[in-house]
Amino acid sequence: MIVHEVPQQAWITFFIKRPVISLVYVLLLLASVIFIFPRLETGFLPEMDEGSIVLDYKSPPGTSLEETDLILKQVEKIILQIPEVETYSRRTGTQMGFFITEPNDGDYLIQLKKNRKRTTEEVIDDIRVRVEASQPALQIDFGQVIGDMLGDLMESVQPIEVKIFGADRKELEILSEKVAGIVESIPGTADVFDGKTIAGPYMKVEPNAQRLAQYGITPANFQSQVQLLLEGAVAGTVTDKDRLTDIRIIYPGNNHVSVSDIGRLNLFLQNGKLLPISSLANIQLVPGDAEIQRENLQNIGLVTARLNGRDLGSVMTVLKSKIKHQIALKQGYSITFGGAYQEQQKSFSELLMILVSAILLVFCVIMALFREYRIAFIILFVAILGIAGSYIALFITGTPLNVGSYTGLIMIVGIIGENAIFTFLQFREQLEKSDLDEAIVYAISTRLRPKLMTALGAIIALMPMALALGTGTEMHQPLAIAIVGGFLVALPLLLVVLPTLIRLTYRKKGPHQ
Repeated sequence: MIVHEVPQQAWITFFIKRPVISLVYVLLLLASVIFIFPRLETGFLPEMDEGSIVLDYKSPPGTSLEETDLILKQVEKIILQIPEVETYSRRTGTQMGFFITEPNDGDYLIQLKKNRKRTTEEVIDDIRVRVEASQPALQIDFGQVIGDMLGDLMESVQPIEVKIFGADRKELEILSEKVAGIVESIPGTADVFDGKTIAGPYMKVEPNAQRLAQYGITPANFQSQVQLLLEGAVAGTVTDKDRLTDIRIIYPGNNHVSVSDIGRLNLFLQNGKLLPISSLANIQLVPGDAEIQRENLQNIGLVTARLNGRDLGSVMTVLKSKIKHQIALKQGYSITFGGAYQEQQKSFSELLMILVSAILLVFCVIMALFREYRIAFIILFVAILGIAGSYIALFITGTPLNVGSYTGLIMIVGIIGENAIFTFLQFREQLEKSDLDEAIVYAISTRLRPKLMTALGAIIALMPMALALGTGTEMHQPLAIAIVGGFLVALPLLLVVLPTLIRLTYRKKGPHQ
């Protein structure tokens, strides 16, 4: 049998006998984490350029379908002027998502050309500026298809949501306007909405109790007559295929009565005479009232906004600070933050629990294998330190720390821990046959090729995703960048720092202990 000897690497001896080099490398990684972590952009889900735009719009309350259509024809002229637009479709009176939509609401689905010079966000900015300048009365909100669909499926619809809880509706409206002003003042926000959705306009008929009593009309009789005049009465039903359709009897011409004509409609008195409604009640047209929103049986004012060229974490940090210093809440009122920020914090908390659980499980496995707590701490220290490489890669590339990149951090800790365990296992077996330095050199030399193959193979495989080459790769780009950065830092950790720490730990022991 031919036994192939593993070539001894002289550079390993050079590094393990100079622990200062490893110490400096470790301190640099720790310093980079301390410097980068507060400055690292954060988000929720990975962002991607889908090549399509969802433009939600809302015309002023009470606007008819015909008037809304006239406004939107001007918007369509603007859309057609954008060179990147390939096609579009419009819906009025309905929207994407599970919402009750009024006649003045709707959305556009705009498909962009594949070969274009500007990104989707740049096109959105251009359309937003033009529409706001041309149709200031139109409330608009931009997004992309996947983001809108995910928002509809989750509790949050917008990336930024500020929830204001309290009892008095008027006070909530005042607070919502103040918070909306703060959100608008923060760079990186767009499509800010103060949460006031006006329902109406509507007609208010307030009966005069003295006049009703004078003519012997009860409030119930007054209401039934007015309702009969305006809506008619159901006299029966007729079968239409598999359903019953009501037969409604109305006064001749009353289905075309305008608001100004309502006061001239006549009611029957007890003596059979007729009297106009305006003689018995005060009739006025109310522009509309804000819809009442509740969450967990509490009145809520909901201020929403989207991000524009800035990460979620930095915007929310500034927003929370400004609200804390500029908004004075009365007793019984409170402010919480929802939207993508709430989902992000929840996801990060769960991922942190997964990371801590994984570290504890790795620690238990090491203790079960080697029964040496110092080695267990060394391996975990090296594995956790690999996160610094992911942070550096995310910071250099400007990639936010989100669910995808956080998953990459967890994977890096596991991969480095696995390689460190195999290295130490090789070292301990060789330590029974040779002295300390020879065992370390042998273990590193033996594991050198597998480590390089694992790292280089993973980096080469992940580079297309890290560079966002190909359709859909932007969704996995943060994950790939985090893993590639972790692998680049992991090689010196496994080949230099780990053997140095092992040598320092075993230096006072005998060769066979």
